[in-house]
Amino acid sequence: MTDRAFAVVRAGALTTVQDQGRPGYAHLGVPRSGALDPPAARLANRLVGNPPDAAVLETTLNGCSIRPRCAVTVAVVGAPCPVRVDGRPVAWGAPVRVAAGALLDVGAAVSGVRGYVAFGGGVGVDPVLASRSTDLLSGLGPPPLADGAVIPLGSPVAPHARVDGVPLPAPPRELILRVTPGPRADWFTPEALSTLATRAYRVSAASNRIGLRTEGPPLERAFTAELPSEGMVLGAVQVPPDGLPVVFLADHPTTGGYPVIAVVRESDLARAAQAVPGTPLRFVPAARR
Repeated sequence: MTDRAFAVVRAGALTTVQDQGRPGYAHLGVPRSGALDPPAARLANRLVGNPPDAAVLETTLNGCSIRPRCAVTVAVVGAPCPVRVDGRPVAWGAPVRVAAGALLDVGAAVSGVRGYVAFGGGVGVDPVLASRSTDLLSGLGPPPLADGAVIPLGSPVAPHARVDGVPLPAPPRELILRVTPGPRADWFTPEALSTLATRAYRVSAASNRIGLRTEGPPLERAFTAELPSEGMVLGAVQVPPDGLPVVFLADHPTTGGYPVIAVVRESDLARAAQAVPGTPLRFVPAARR
């Protein structure tokens, strides 16, 4: 087994190929996509000497198992989890050399939601619109991993700067999302605006790569008219008819017809990617710059 590829032994709940996404195509109806926790994806790449935009695997909750067909350096970061090679524990958050034919098992997250698996040379699937990311909404990019699939690996290049530490925060016990008023904040009652800024919510189990759904007090609209579809941005807090805020994540639609009450700062969204269902959540008005 000398070809640069790996076989999927256990695909896990949802494992996708992700890089830094395909921004700049919203006018064509193409979502941004990309890793939900970009700092974790970039760190995984640095650990194996890849450029920061190399494609990695993004796992969800219960990890995955793969068998490389060539010797390769691997690093697993993001949600802390056990990592084993042929049943033997190896380091999480550090580069590990995996022999051709060995079984790499990325276990269930101990805390957090999403793990990132980087390979020296990156995942070598064909790019679409300059990105190798799987987009669950539009269907662009490679499909989610499936048991038995064989996925190509890229060829290693001259190593980029490596790091030996894992300077990532632990998954949040309470998710704090800083927000600025959205373009349709005036469609909500003053009580709704106060509720969003002062009341506690929880992360819903219905969350996915498209949006982080919430549980908590519904927000009352001042206007019940229907909006024509309008452009949506990463971090938009859209309020559907049930009144429960939805935070748009990487695979969000580029347009939508429900009013946007607020927008989350992009720098806070990586922590949203690691918030498990039931995590307390607060929307906090961002300080004016």
